[in-house]
Order: sequence, then C-alpha cells, then structure tokens
Amino acid sequence: MPTSICSAATDAYGRELVAHGTAAFPAAFYHDDLDGNPVPWHWHDELEVLMVTRGQAVVTAGPESFVVPEGCGAFINAGILHACRSIGGECLLDSVVFHPRLVGGSLDSVFWQNYLRPLMEDSALHSILLHPGEPWQQQAVHALAGAFQSGVQEKPGYEFEVRSQLSQLMFLLVSNRPAVRRRATGKALRDAERIKVMLQYIQTHYTEELTTEQIAQQAAVSISECLRCFHSTIGSTPIQYLKQYRIQKAVELLNDPSLRISEVGALCGFSEMSYFARSFRQAKGCTPSEYRRTHPAGS
Repeated sequence: MPTSICSAATDAYGRELVAHGTAAFPAAFYHDDLDGNPVPWHWHDELEVLMVTRGQAVVTAGPESFVVPEGCGAFINAGILHACRSIGGECLLDSVVFHPRLVGGSLDSVFWQNYLRPLMEDSALHSILLHPGEPWQQQAVHALAGAFQSGVQEKPGYEFEVRSQLSQLMFLLVSNRPAVRRRATGKALRDAERIKVMLQYIQTHYTEELTTEQIAQQAAVSISECLRCFHSTIGSTPIQYLKQYRIQKAVELLNDPSLRISEVGALCGFSEMSYFARSFRQAKGCTPSEYRRTHPAGS
C-alpha cells in the first residue's frame, strides 16, 4: 500500500475525515516531513503508531507532551486529541494508522476482550513513548518498523505480516501497560474535552471574524479559563491557533491553480491581503506566491 502524507483534514468535531485504508484492510501508512509542515491537532477512532526516522519531533497527545528522538516511536490511543511537530529542522516521520478490528477481530473475540478493549478503555493511557533503550520497547519499535515496511512494499501476503507485527506490538503495549500508564487528573481530562469543543467551533467558523470570548462561550467558560485551557493543553492562545489553522487551510487551497492568491486569503478568513501575506510568511518563511511557485499542484 503506497505511503501518503497525513493531511489530518477534520470534521466539525476535530475528528479526522481521512479514511485510513479500506473496509477490507483498515490500515494506512504515512510518511511526513514535519519541517515546516507539522501535523495539526486532530483525533480519530483508529489507533496510531509512529516512528521518527530522522531528526526529532514533539508529540502532544491529550495532556501529555514528549520529545521523540530519531529511532524512537510512539503509540497514540484511539480518540485522543494529538499533534506533532519537528524540533529544529528536518524531521521525517513514518506512521501506521489502523482500526483496532484489524488485530482485535470481532467484539466478542478473545483478542478484543482480553487485549484491545482494556487498552482502548484505559482513560489514563493517552500515549506511550517507545524508546529502544528499554528491551520491550525496542521490540515494539522493531514491530512498528516491520509493519510499516511490509505495508509499503506490498509483497504477496503483506497483509498477514502487517497484522502479525501490529498484533505483537499491541501485546507488548498491553503487557507493559501498568508500567507506563500515567493517571491524568480530572482537570486535565476536563480540559481535553473543552478543547475539543472549542476547536470544533474554530474549525467550523475559521472563515469568520472570531474573538476569544466567542470561542470561550462554546465551552461555557470564562475568557481567562479559555486562555488557561488552551495554554495548558496545546500551548497557544485561541487566536494563535485560529491563525495557524487558517494558514493550514491556505496551504491546501494554494494547490488549486484556479484560485488567485487574494481569493485564497479571503476563503481562509484573512480580510486584508497584506495581513495574509505577513501571517503566511511568519508561518512558512515565504509569501503565498513564493510557496505556490515552489510547491506546484500535485507535488
């Protein structure tokens, strides 16, 4: 199965719209260069495992944030709001996103009941950093790499190999779960749910003029509580996130050569062309026109 870039297009609830794999084989394989193209905040019902093959990345999942060095990996549980960005330059990331039924089978199977279900229903388990320095985690990273390579190469019977490697990875995670789980506070869990609601509103209304007060109202919190929640959960203000999301959408629209630069800015909520160009340069290091020239449609 060919690799692709994880676009992380989301619906109004921040849930990812991308179909990962097919109904017959629900797994997808992604290769991303995070330098200048971070994976934005999103969540999905599938499980995700990732590995940094060059550079280092910061992965934030729910209330947790950690550095993933080159050669290390991470597991992200189903339904967890998460994002990923590079640290200081080029960062290559391989990831496998798969539906738990690929290894769990039917809901009444022993695989689902004894292994997948306890892992997915553990509200304290948002993510796990996988470091080769720990023996069982080294096995997990090896299984992750094996699943990714099998999925990309598509040799005869690769589906069996992918499922086998992911099954081994899930067993390692479940077996070692008591040693890595971190009990999240009620406040952290509440913040995560509030963030989902407020991100939903921003992602639905990003083309409009928005204020922090409007965003806070969606979660029935004060402005100060909204600011605290954003800072503690995703490390930015609501308006900073709004601008980042608009730039993300602008990058997608710049791939359409039929749209003028000014139209792209307007469609993404930038009422003034100068502000759009300045904001885009701050985020991407070049103007929208320069970005379009160096990133032709389909590249």
